[in-house]
Amino acid sequence: MISIFILFAIVNVYIINNLINSLCIQKEIPEERQPKVFRTINILITILLVSSYVEILYT
Repeated sequence: MISIFILFAIVNVYIINNLINSLCIQKEIPEERQPKVFRTINILITILLVSSYVEILYT
């Protein structure tokens, strides 16, 4: 179960990062702001994945 969830999490983060990159290019976000955007969204996605794992674990 853990290995399936870890694989899902890696694929999910990869896809989200590709979408963030496309958004930054489309909206012409300056290069100096892009690391903040990536960091913020990656932290939020990590929190979402951890809370999902905890919910699956205790359900």
